[in-house]
This record gives sequence, structure tokens and C-alpha cells, in this order.
Amino acid sequence: MTDADAALSEHAAYERGEAGHELTTTPFEAVVETDDGDGETRYRVVVRVPTLGAVVEGETVAAVVEEGWFDTLTLRLEGPEQVTTGLESIDSEVTREGRAVRVEMAFSSSDPERAAENAKALVEFVEGTWVQGIVPGYEYGEPAASLLDRATQNYDEGGA
Repeated sequence: MTDADAALSEHAAYERGEAGHELTTTPFEAVVETDDGDGETRYRVVVRVPTLGAVVEGETVAAVVEEGWFDTLTLRLEGPEQVTTGLESIDSEVTREGRAVRVEMAFSSSDPERAAENAKALVEFVEGTWVQGIVPGYEYGEPAASLLDRATQNYDEGGA
């Protein structure tokens, strides 16, 4: 087992899965894969989130709304370096796969513990950005309903 794999395996937020290390703190499918190179390890973080139409219940989301939602999500996910520590460059790509959006981010690091935390921060960035993009006026199913409830509770507990 490489140092990168060991750091992910020992981190409380990850479980070893078939495709890599799965982050267990999000309702979305989130996997971190590693590839050892010359002195630095390459990390690939893949997060799959549902499209807006996939979580709306009882009605169809208009194509123009769905397109605008996807475009906005893509723009908001630019610059993920802001949520990491010590990473200056992250390669990222956002693509649609049917009723899901696939977000892939890749970076190199020689510090396995910091990389595990940075990968977790990137997944949380995707989750938070996805929640920010929820369009008011629709009835939502899971996982949107639970995430919105949790956000409301956190807001209410904050005294706002």
C-alpha cells in the first residue's frame, strides 16, 4: 500500500471501495483515486451529483431552466483551489452523464495527509455548490430534500 492509499484508508471520512476511496460524508457518489509518480502522487477526485431535473418531484423542469442550472453550476465550480491548502493548480472538468453531472478534479501532491484533506474539501465544495444551485419553487426529492433541511437547520441554529 502506498503512502497515499494509507493516508486515505486511515482517514475517518473515507472507506476503501472498488474504484478507490469513497468519501462517506456526502450523499453523493465521491471517489478519490491515486496514481504514484516521480516524488508526487496524482489524485483524481470524481463526484457525481444529480441534475436539477433528476431531483425535482411531480413536474418536469423546462429545458431552458435545466440548461441555465448546468451552466451556472459549471461556472461556480471554477477555481476549486480556493477551498484547498497548498494547491496552486487543479485540473477540473464538469460533464453531463444523462441525469447526472460528473465533476472530475485532479491534482498532484507529495503530502498524503494534506492531499486526503484537500480531496475531502473538493468534494464538500462540489456538494455546497450544488446545494447553492437549488432553484426555488420546485418540490425536491432526495438527496436535495435532506440537504436543504440540513441547511435550514444550520441556519436556524446560527441565530439568524
